[in-house]
Amino acid sequence: MKITHRITYYLLVLLKKWISTLSPKTRYHLAIRLASISYHYIPKRKGMVINNLKRAFPDWTSGKIEYYVKRIFQFFMHNMIQFFAFPKSWDGIEIDVKRENILHEAMNKNKGCILISAHFGVWELFVKWMGETNYRFTGVALRQKNRGANKFFQEQREMSGVEHIFRKEPIEKMESVLIGNGILALVSDQDARSKGIFVNFFGIPASTPKGAALFFKKLRSPIIFGVCVEIGFQKYEIQFETVKPISDNIADITQAFTSIIEEKVRKYPEQYFWFHRRWKTKPN
Repeated sequence: MKITHRITYYLLVLLKKWISTLSPKTRYHLAIRLASISYHYIPKRKGMVINNLKRAFPDWTSGKIEYYVKRIFQFFMHNMIQFFAFPKSWDGIEIDVKRENILHEAMNKNKGCILISAHFGVWELFVKWMGETNYRFTGVALRQKNRGANKFFQEQREMSGVEHIFRKEPIEKMESVLIGNGILALVSDQDARSKGIFVNFFGIPASTPKGAALFFKKLRSPIIFGVCVEIGFQKYEIQFETVKPISDNIADITQAFTSIIEEKVRKYPEQYFWFHRRWKTKPN
């Protein structure tokens, strides 16, 4: 590991130790302050969020968009601070789980389970809860270029008992999770460029990863959707949904879970990661 990567790792560990000493309210107020700084001094990110909100919600007034942009910065800054303070950050929280039977029914088929999620809500808390079930839970993650940062983030997530497979690793490694009756978690809401399939997201064609549909067609593992949303201070709700495509073709399967993501985002727009260019790739 390069010396700069080692330094990054130790700085992140020190930051974690400091943030972990703070109370929940202090961490929240720190997040609000840092979000305000980011909002005012990172115009590129702010502009991207504004443009995305205008496309998704064309009927919103400029005042409403401005309100939600601030909420989005606050939500994700608090998320990041909570992640650094894990596992202490989840002490004293309340979690309500909705439709947990969907997860158990899928796993009872003994074909593994493809769990679709999104850059939405409190992913790290969702992973923590899943890691405490009796099921093998494996997430597909993007490897950080900085090996020190990658090591830190991987260690944080694996504290919950979750396993990792990194993108670009052999596809057989992912299939083996399903064949072994495990849960393969795919975050399937980012622009997939020319490799994706176009489905509607907020009425706009969006290039979407088709891996979930391909796994389903090959292995017949059931597909479900799961997220964790924040419903109050220190209060969270884990929600499961059944993915019901109108047919078994790749487009219909992908549209089915993308429509669920849209439904969640419409209900909790401040909890979606609007910082990426979801509609970057255009249909030919």
